[in-house]
Amino acid sequence: MKINIRKLALAGMMTALGVCLSAFSVPVGASRCFPIQHLLNVLAGVFLGPGYALGFSFSTAFIRNLLGTGSLLAFPGSMAGAFLSALLYRFSGKIWMAIAGEVVGTGILGGILCYPIAILLMGNQEAAVLTYVMPFLISTIGGCALAAMLLGVLCKSGAFRVLKNMVEEGTHFAKGQSS
Repeated sequence: MKINIRKLALAGMMTALGVCLSAFSVPVGASRCFPIQHLLNVLAGVFLGPGYALGFSFSTAFIRNLLGTGSLLAFPGSMAGAFLSALLYRFSGKIWMAIAGEVVGTGILGGILCYPIAILLMGNQEAAVLTYVMPFLISTIGGCALAAMLLGVLCKSGAFRVLKNMVEEGTHFAKGQSS
């Protein structure tokens, strides 16, 4: 397994940004919605790829939980969305597919995956299978709209290609190799 140092550094910076901006959440129904996480999930999907996007979303959720600015529901939602966003972007090369992956991954799959966590780990006996789908969809659509605007500007200005090339050309180390 090769490790791209630039992708690792970018994932770390995105995690820091996600944690720092976690104070900006909106209560929607049964959950606290965090549109910045969805914006970052799409960016991670496009610039980092599935493995790094998954690691970034897990790290952000973990740190937010340690700091008390997130809940256990942040894990399935953000991780499913970031991973699916990256996977769809990798196979299609289309930004709109990364956005669709985030909406389906977080809004639908992540919302459904929250059900067992709410019941088993959080003791929410009133939760139903689809309890978190609508609030997650609302949040992810807001964050994806922000991502679409930002990526649109980056593409139009030519900065997208420059940034993508910078990240892809990062230094690679094989697992177990030291610098």
